[in-house]
Amino acid sequence: MRVATTEDLVRQIVADFNAGRLEQAISLCEAGLRRTRTDPVLNHLFAAVLFARGDAPRAGIHIQASLAAKADNAPGQLLAGRIARSCGEFDRAMLHLGRAAALSPSLEILLEQARTIDAAGDRRRAVDAWRAVNRANPLLPEAAARLGRLLFEDGLLPDAAAVLEAVPATGRTASLWFDLGLVKQDLNDLAGAADAYSKVLEQQPGNAKAAVNLGIVLQDMRDLDGAIAAYRTAYSAQPETFGVIAMSLTSAPQGQLWLDREALKRMLTH
Repeated sequence: MRVATTEDLVRQIVADFNAGRLEQAISLCEAGLRRTRTDPVLNHLFAAVLFARGDAPRAGIHIQASLAAKADNAPGQLLAGRIARSCGEFDRAMLHLGRAAALSPSLEILLEQARTIDAAGDRRRAVDAWRAVNRANPLLPEAAARLGRLLFEDGLLPDAAAVLEAVPATGRTASLWFDLGLVKQDLNDLAGAADAYSKVLEQQPGNAKAAVNLGIVLQDMRDLDGAIAAYRTAYSAQPETFGVIAMSLTSAPQGQLWLDREALKRMLTH
């Protein structure tokens, strides 16, 4: 009977991994490593499978074994960086990612570096890192969304709007549309804000925050009927929004006076 070679095992492990058969891939990795414990490819694959299954500590052991045998491997260094970040070892993660970048610079590595710096809580460096990713690919939704949010929080509204709007509308996520709505609202671009919040609701019909904000914007645009429709959506999805809805309806210049809270609740449910 023919004994499977390491190359045969590698092909089958990759096939099982890609098909989502993680337990089968793990069994094959373990079988291969019983024969050649220091094999860098098997250790790398085992680390990738374990990481995908959520076992980062064991994955870290095997990616280090892989790198001990083959340090100048950019994909291995990249995986080691991801595993270290997931364990909260941010300095170690950046060392691995820096090594990966030196070996084979790529947008993927820039993105992982930005995620790592952000996760470490270094806001100033995170802004620079996300700017680097955004410069490399202004159309990447994740980088635009994160950089846009940071710029918005820093009060750099025109810059935030430019970054968020650079992503084509068809590629914008609900969270990106929501942040664009916030930026437009603060810039007093009410029509733009209303459109952005509406796009959020198209993707996430039960997003109560977007519905409340849409109601507030429509009130400011003197569209009280539209505002009440938005508030009904918010209240239906999350009754806890009643307080902010009541405040908005009674305090805004284009609002109404409601003395009976129960009557307001009934109005919001019909």
